[in-house]
Amino acid sequence: VSQPMVAEMETSLSALPQIVSWPKDGGAYITLPQVYTEDPNHPGIAHSNIGMYRIQISSPHYQKNQQVGLHYQIHRGIGIHHHAAIGKNEKLRVSIFVGGPPAHALAAVMPLPEGIPEVFFAGLLAGHRFRYGYHNGHMLSADADFCITGTIDPNQTLPEGPFGDHLGYYSLEHPFPVMQVEKVFHRKDAIWPFTVVGRPPQEDSHLAELIHEFAGPVLPMEIPGIHAVHAVEASGVHPLLLAIGSERYKPYGPRHPEELLTLANAILGYGQLSLAKYLCMVAKEDGPDLDIRNVPKYLQHLLERIDLKTDLHFQTRTTMDTLDYSGTGLNKGSKVVMVAAGEKRRELLREIPLHFAEKISAYFSNHLSSEISDLKINLVLPGIVAVSAKNLQSKNFILAIESIYPEAKSDPAHFLFNLPLIILVDSADFVSRSLDNFLWVAFTRSDPARDISGIWSFNEDKHWGCSGPLIIDARIKPHHAPPLESDPTIVKKVEAWAAPGGPLHGLF
Repeated sequence: VSQPMVAEMETSLSALPQIVSWPKDGGAYITLPQVYTEDPNHPGIAHSNIGMYRIQISSPHYQKNQQVGLHYQIHRGIGIHHHAAIGKNEKLRVSIFVGGPPAHALAAVMPLPEGIPEVFFAGLLAGHRFRYGYHNGHMLSADADFCITGTIDPNQTLPEGPFGDHLGYYSLEHPFPVMQVEKVFHRKDAIWPFTVVGRPPQEDSHLAELIHEFAGPVLPMEIPGIHAVHAVEASGVHPLLLAIGSERYKPYGPRHPEELLTLANAILGYGQLSLAKYLCMVAKEDGPDLDIRNVPKYLQHLLERIDLKTDLHFQTRTTMDTLDYSGTGLNKGSKVVMVAAGEKRRELLREIPLHFAEKISAYFSNHLSSEISDLKINLVLPGIVAVSAKNLQSKNFILAIESIYPEAKSDPAHFLFNLPLIILVDSADFVSRSLDNFLWVAFTRSDPARDISGIWSFNEDKHWGCSGPLIIDARIKPHHAPPLESDPTIVKKVEAWAAPGGPLHGLF
């Protein structure tokens, strides 16, 4: 296309819609951008990338109408192009498209294998090729409503953020690449699409569902032995990944995880699945009809079979999702693989004994100097309880249980054996109120290596396990990013619109 329609008119950054989604956001953002780059070593669309990386268009740190912040998370295609540009000590050309066919936005979020250009996938989805042209060396989408062109200096970063993100917390201010803007184009009668991201489920959750629909059938073909995977949206996607695989290495005698561990390593080396923090794996042979999308049933199947002495495998001091602040620093944290294969080994606890909370409170009062108050122990799902109390220390909670129930260490009939998972939380009532609350709190507020402990834990040949219940400390810590809270003024305004007679009445 010699002259894309997007180049019909020009404007400035400050004339674009200045959308601020959350009260503490650091400025206005483009939330549905399509960020286009080409490999500096292999120019052209055949070696291009389109990704949906957030774009900050206003900030006290940026030169007005001249600079935008470009935040891309770890393990994104643009990072490879940026790395190549730094290696050549040259500026990286960037085009940011807004609008156009929905297929283009969907292509931008698809986790395609490295080397497959999103422009090709966008054309496949739309039913016709991706139409484009060039202006001063920048690729312009012929079908976009807006296009911002510019360059990233290989040696320059500026503070970007904060921004209320899809894990339900703010991602904080950090140095990220800054783009020097050259042109802001738009077509006549252009439409500015945007979305609101926040604690799932949110508007962008629909994109996650589409990704599952497209990518779900592909992985079993890429990794033989994998039957299904499910990145749990309610947990923020990357924090919790469920998988079903084959366990065929030894089809005789007692069965325990072997092939599942091989498959887990393959998953953690596969594209953006490598960012999974909690990876759960079960054998298809033990539950041929198990639905991986039914999270409660999946967790029940896992916890009925897992051996907490042998089936937990950690990766420490590794990379993790850029938006996850539960680890030791930006992009730094740990992972745990939880695998289970074989027959059921326990009947999961479905009712909490009355004496459990009473004995714990009494032990703290009589034996420990750090007395607790407001102790709550609530059943979340079969075999999972949430515990909250003021002044509760994890090590003292473990000491209390081990002291109160010493017989449980070797008694498979004891109720603790049927309670494989205890979650320490800020509010047991909140966590037990809904499945989404549990998934969000348990897996976004914990780092496996630092926050997993257990009753009667041990280290043997550098392997960690426990004889009693596993404990995850999912309370908010000082180094965590703050959770998102709505602006009360905006909430009242929306509620008024949704009231009878209002323009949104009946829609929600």
